[in-house]
Amino acid sequence: MVSRRVFLKNGAFAFVSLGFAPSFLSRTALAATERTKQLVAIFQRGAVDGLSMVVPFGEADYYRARPSLAIPRPNGENGALDLDGFFGFNPRLQALKPLWDRRHLAIINACGSPDSTRSHFDAQDYMETATPGVKSTADGWLNRYLQARKAEEATPFRAVALTSQLPRMLQGTAPALAMSQIAQFGIRGGQGGDGAGASFEREYAAAADHLLNGTGQEAFNAIKMLKSTDPSRYQPANGAEYPRSPFGQALRQIAQLSKSNVGLEVAFADVGGWDTHVNQGATQGQLANKLEDFSRAIAALVVDLGDRMEDTVILTMSEFGRAVNENGNRGTDHGHGNAMMVIGGNVRGGHVYGKWPGLAAEKRYEGRDLAVTTDFRDVFGEIVARHLGVSNPSAIFPGYNVQPSRYPGLFA
Repeated sequence: MVSRRVFLKNGAFAFVSLGFAPSFLSRTALAATERTKQLVAIFQRGAVDGLSMVVPFGEADYYRARPSLAIPRPNGENGALDLDGFFGFNPRLQALKPLWDRRHLAIINACGSPDSTRSHFDAQDYMETATPGVKSTADGWLNRYLQARKAEEATPFRAVALTSQLPRMLQGTAPALAMSQIAQFGIRGGQGGDGAGASFEREYAAAADHLLNGTGQEAFNAIKMLKSTDPSRYQPANGAEYPRSPFGQALRQIAQLSKSNVGLEVAFADVGGWDTHVNQGATQGQLANKLEDFSRAIAALVVDLGDRMEDTVILTMSEFGRAVNENGNRGTDHGHGNAMMVIGGNVRGGHVYGKWPGLAAEKRYEGRDLAVTTDFRDVFGEIVARHLGVSNPSAIFPGYNVQPSRYPGLFA
């Protein structure tokens, strides 16, 4: 077996999902000798309204299409935060504005999939596998990256999702872990406490060594490796303050792993609640509250990582955008094109990338949505090639002709 996920439920015991190769621990180094490039991928599940997140306040058709949901122009009450004279941030993204001003945050607008689906399930699958329109793809694009760039000194924590289950993006033959809480990673004893866990470890490891050629013991070694960093005592650096939300705490734990020198290279987190069909709101309400939590959590991660951001890229994505016109329930329906954000010390920030197609009715996709002018695979491809250092990323994006000429231009 190259990868596996183990689940056990028996009385007081529960075992966290694990997945990594049998030979990993023989090549594990507890402390990294040199800092590697890192990618933090964040999925906004449910299709965030990119037109309320990155506001095209310079386009009159935006205001005609959204009489109650449009974000006011800059300099007005609750107005958009002017970025470049045409686009602005929703004011609830205030925490991210300093990153834009320092040119560490870039936006790719009118970005998305060439596939026309408005199904959340299909669109998320296509984005996570990077094979739009193909449902039979076996692995995710980040897992194919891990396969393409094998690391001789890789640890079990090379790729970690701060989620209860391994996301589609990281599924495949390359080892990857999913954990919802660092402190709970491992075996937890109920009434028996730590002693019960230790007893179970001895029994399970012995059986696993016989049946799985040592993989069980390596699972426990991975648990011990993480616990040796004493995650319970972690304190964010540089005054970073994470929201207490699940998303904020997930990013806090990504910072923990990054700074614990356990070999983290790819991290993943997701946040739901963006499917705003009813009472979406503008600068107040459900969407605004989500955006504020989203921005504060990311800003805290950047502050906490400090100079590690020189080697880190944070990528945000959502399966598709929302329709240009608001609906009769003061919400927005499923759309097409959307906005991505890329943050990092080496990112050519302070710029909105991608050709803006306009919001006039005749310029919309199928007469209703923001058109896609940048394929999301061109964003992924540039990050893989110019940040993570894969010279030829074609194997990571099967069925797509990766061309540097189509990259947005996020890196010098």
